[in-house]
Amino acid sequence: MKFFKIIFGLLFMLFAYFQFNDPDATIWIFTYSAAALACYMSFNNLWPSWVFYGLAAGYLVASIFQWPPHFEGIFWGEAKMRSINIEEARESLGLLICCLAMVVLGKWGKPTVTD
Repeated sequence: MKFFKIIFGLLFMLFAYFQFNDPDATIWIFTYSAAALACYMSFNNLWPSWVFYGLAAGYLVASIFQWPPHFEGIFWGEAKMRSINIEEARESLGLLICCLAMVVLGKWGKPTVTD
């Protein structure tokens, strides 16, 4: 489980780094940094499981609201983006990845001491 926490913590930091060129970078850097912080806190057994479930619920709701009105996929053929729907689908997928990671941390990343 510690390997999962390290890998996803680094992955979320990488996600945050890739957001620097985004027009709404502040929101996404904070979003992915919060997920990386949660991995760190779970690695050190500093938060109870209900915190991770709360974060998972927040990420899930945000993912649903971020879903594009018309799904056009998450990949594109050319170097630039064809439409905003692709960007919104990718953002929604990123939030869903955060949600799933928080569920795993809440379920199997519990501290050895009782919450």
